[in-house]
Amino acid sequence: MGSSDRLFNRQRTLHEILGGGQVADLILWRRKNQTMGILLVTLAVWVVFERSGYTLLSLVSNVFLLLIVILFLWAKSAAILNRPAPPLPQLHLSEEIANEVTAFIRTRVNDLLSVSQDIALGKDSKLFLKVAAYLWLISIIGGLTDFLTLAYTIPAIYERYEEYIDMYILKGYRKLCFLHVKINEKYVRRVHNWILEKKKLS
Repeated sequence: MGSSDRLFNRQRTLHEILGGGQVADLILWRRKNQTMGILLVTLAVWVVFERSGYTLLSLVSNVFLLLIVILFLWAKSAAILNRPAPPLPQLHLSEEIANEVTAFIRTRVNDLLSVSQDIALGKDSKLFLKVAAYLWLISIIGGLTDFLTLAYTIPAIYERYEEYIDMYILKGYRKLCFLHVKINEKYVRRVHNWILEKKKLS
């Protein structure tokens, strides 16, 4: 299967895009026992949250509260008993790392905003159709299932039936492009020309 037959004309496989390591194997169900174990642990955690009434925020807050109390009491008792203080690693974020992360995020956000502006101002009709089609598809799929199920099943299904899925999506995309050209020639240009004539007359 050539790169032109794949979505986004990509050269790499889905496994390589996901990193090609153990995480990619887990997401794509190549290590079925480990993936099933993670799913069962996730399900158990969800059941505990549902039954106990805890939310993730309240649980994390309580764990941090307990940790801080233990460390505080340990440090105070160590000072009284002349024992060593709790061994804590030196937590420090260097300015270099902060600048790199900031520059990376800023570049990505600016690219996204630039593309969004092009779509909103009607500068790139093909990109608008792509984004609209993907958002519509995500909306339909999201209405049928939840995010956790999608995160675990969609990549594995896509990898297994990649050729068929890519083929049908590309066919649909070509039909949408053809429809866009047809609508553009038939209606949009007429309206555009009509507006230009009105401006010339006034």
